Amino acid sequence: MRAVAKRLVKRAVIQGGLEAVALGRLWHALPSAGGRGVIFTLHHVRPAEPRSFDPNALLSVTPEFLDQAIRAALECGLVPVALEDLLALLADPADRRRFVCFTLDDGYRDNARHAAPVFRRHGVPYTIFITKGFVERTRSLWWETAEALTASTDRLSFDLGGGEETLPLETPAQKQEAFERISQFIQTGDEDAAIARLDEAASAHGIDPLGITDALTMDAAELAALAASDSLARFGAHTLTHVALRRVSEERLIAELAGSAEAVTAYVGRRPTTFAYPYGFPAAVGEREFRAAAAAGFPVAVTTQPAVLGPASLAQPTAIGRVSLNGHYQKKRYVRALISGIPFRLAR
Repeated sequence: MRAVAKRLVKRAVIQGGLEAVALGRLWHALPSAGGRGVIFTLHHVRPAEPRSFDPNALLSVTPEFLDQAIRAALECGLVPVALEDLLALLADPADRRRFVCFTLDDGYRDNARHAAPVFRRHGVPYTIFITKGFVERTRSLWWETAEALTASTDRLSFDLGGGEETLPLETPAQKQEAFERISQFIQTGDEDAAIARLDEAASAHGIDPLGITDALTMDAAELAALAASDSLARFGAHTLTHVALRRVSEERLIAELAGSAEAVTAYVGRRPTTFAYPYGFPAAVGEREFRAAAAAGFPVAVTTQPAVLGPASLAQPTAIGRVSLNGHYQKKRYVRALISGIPFRLAR
């Protein structure tokens, strides 16, 4: 259970840090730490469903919290802008405003149902990053499959790379440990082969991985409808298969970038100018990928490495950091703490 304990400790440390910044009002001592603003990352936006086992809770926030996050940004003086317009605004020497961009990864159906009305209420533009394999129902959302599989049984036989073994799943803690191990297996080896193995195991337990994708993500018709009905909605590319790009060949890297741009163009009738790296942390994306995104014609590409906007955003616009609005920290004061930039300054 060491992985679970380690994650709980990390969550406690992060929460403690956010509380310290929020309640201590440290941003008055370091007003420059907030830079020129922030790009926020979201995934699911949907009503809360408390569960004893919820390994993907970090990827889900409530519409009420999204509303609070927007209000916090406005109260902090940030100007909401579309991600595709950000570079020109930052490059204008006469414009010293601070900005906020809201982005949502993976194209979940709840983005249109629950998030879009909140953005419309405030007149805030937002960007949804689209993966073709999810839209076309050819790629499973492995983290959702892993959750469904580990939740469905008390015991699982699975090969995590060292041969078949039996994973006990009788308690929420055991399920979480198994989920962590499956995640590690997928993110460190041959991702395609690992996902195929997970999908096979899920199917053997009566779970349809692509059915999960179909239930959770928008299809081409839904994307087209949202694009046509909401002038605040923008759409960016997010690869063909949601694969860790640093671990694929040069040929596949180019195909993932170019193919995703073509797919989004077909879905919404406009070529995307923004791109989000799947798993945009250092082990999954680096200098090769930053150069490839620029070569593929994306003026802006975003990671998941936490940072505020600043000179580096203009110096390397295909490696801009984003700040996660995490389901474990759904408090307005935490959003204000993140906007201050102090948590990232302290983490250096």
